[in-house]
Amino acid sequence: MKIFRLVLILGIISTFASAQNIKKTDQQTLIWIRYYNIFPLSEKWAIHSEIDNRSFVNPIHQNLFVIRAQGRYRASKLIDLGSGFAFFNVNTQNPNVDPDYSVPEYRAQQDITLINDIAKISFHNRFQLEERFIQKADKTALLNDFSFSFRFRYRVQSTFDLWKKESRSIKGTISDEVMFNFGKDNKRNTFDQNRLYAALRYHFTPNIGLELGYIKNFQRRLSGVDFYDRDIIRFTLYHRIDRKF
Repeated sequence: MKIFRLVLILGIISTFASAQNIKKTDQQTLIWIRYYNIFPLSEKWAIHSEIDNRSFVNPIHQNLFVIRAQGRYRASKLIDLGSGFAFFNVNTQNPNVDPDYSVPEYRAQQDITLINDIAKISFHNRFQLEERFIQKADKTALLNDFSFSFRFRYRVQSTFDLWKKESRSIKGTISDEVMFNFGKDNKRNTFDQNRLYAALRYHFTPNIGLELGYIKNFQRRLSGVDFYDRDIIRFTLYHRIDRKF
């Protein structure tokens, strides 16, 4: 537990230290719509994939589009491992600016998740490392070059049943995630962002669920001193393919 507390303390210290030098904070409202699929290969192995579209609300404008796939291995009751790849197509980070191009990002990821069930609450502590390749651009076009950086993410999450009857249920989720960048192209924004999340998920069946959640996202911009303060509503359709082993 000491390392969990240390990571959270570092995130809080970085956030407050950065806040002392904030020059500009842009408040934005977004809607994220996501489809999340789980395809079991065996009792221990599964493929997780998702499609995610993120848009600004005022004015209405696309932010980015994501496709992600990862293999997951349940090593034990307490440990879950994952590795995968994601493609991001970033249209703009400012809904009032509409460039003639979108910026692609290619991202590899690896994580280890520690699982601990206490009473009827499931606690997940996820440690994730990402390798990010982002195509560079100027004000008019993409450049034939990429920036590279590592990003470390730590998320603590709790999930619990609020109501259950036969094959239907309502689950609650609360989580907080802090992210840090590392690399020569990220010297001004080591602290990347913090995401506080709360959601309710209604399962029509054990394999199909619809989740409505809210994310409070505080993210540092590339300038190193400016920030985004984002209120995000996220809709997720969870779909687990039922297979017998």
